Amino acid sequence: MLTDPTSTESGALPSAGLHRSRLAASWASPRSRLTVLGAVVLALTAGYLFTDVPGSLAFALRVRGLTVIAMLVVATAVGVSTVVFHTITQNRILTPSIMGFDAFYVLISTVIVFFSGSAAFLAFDQFALWLIQVVVMVGFSVLLFTWLFGGKRRSIHLMLLVGIVLGTFFRSVTEWMQRMLDPLDFQVLSDAMFASLTRPDEALLALTAGLVVLGCALVAPLLRTLDVLTLGEPAAVGLGVDHKRVVMVLFVGVSVMIAASTALVGPILFFGLIVANLAYSYAGSFRHVWTLPAAVLIGMTCLLGGQLVLERLFGFGGTLSTVIDFAGGLFFLYLVLRKGAR
Repeated sequence: MLTDPTSTESGALPSAGLHRSRLAASWASPRSRLTVLGAVVLALTAGYLFTDVPGSLAFALRVRGLTVIAMLVVATAVGVSTVVFHTITQNRILTPSIMGFDAFYVLISTVIVFFSGSAAFLAFDQFALWLIQVVVMVGFSVLLFTWLFGGKRRSIHLMLLVGIVLGTFFRSVTEWMQRMLDPLDFQVLSDAMFASLTRPDEALLALTAGLVVLGCALVAPLLRTLDVLTLGEPAAVGLGVDHKRVVMVLFVGVSVMIAASTALVGPILFFGLIVANLAYSYAGSFRHVWTLPAAVLIGMTCLLGGQLVLERLFGFGGTLSTVIDFAGGLFFLYLVLRKGAR
């Protein structure tokens, strides 16, 4: 019995279409997307740890392992804090650095060099310097939040305005001090201002990781509340959210994570802007249970991929923070122009 060849094709077409629809439905799931992204991070981690090892593998794994842990700590701190900050402020262009964390970091180091000299700065105890920077940055942010949210003001926009003004003031004072420095002192200070993720101090890395875990512990119970906050303050209050208390807790968590990571590796201005906005597009969901992990994994992808390119292709011809700041600046302009066009 002869069969019509077109019948096989007509039977295959629905099967192929069904297969494609299943793949599309699977990819639409945030869980599937995060699984793929996690596999990419694991592949990049393995590539960074085990490729191009010139000497002892055990020594290379020890050194590179610390770098990977530092990247994970920074990606978690910056990714989580930026997404939370965007939700609170209802603005996806602003980042926690707008509150002056980076300006504080540079100012503290500049004050030490200005009054003590570069030799004293280089000999300064790293733990004491890290502790001073963290305490000052967290203390400033908590005082600012308490002042603006403890009374009748309760204005996030006023808080942002005050943060911008104070950040500008700190940068102006820093620039004035730097102009008064000896050229050698200025060179030492400039080298210290570049963010570095390689070979972090193990003790400081452990302390920073602990503070980041603490910040995440403050945020984790409020994931569903964060979803409600995306609707805006009036809607959140109408749905029973204690907006003042929740915002204060979230701001404290953001402050602790950003201050600890900045004190450990230095400022990376546009890193949070990149990973947070890419996470919103990639996760395919507004729920923070998906966007927060996506931001962390995208941050790890950027850091690991960028470090691999710099080391393997360019032979350490530059710093990762410089590349991120350049790409982030272009991405910031793109976001501003896109929102302006709308």
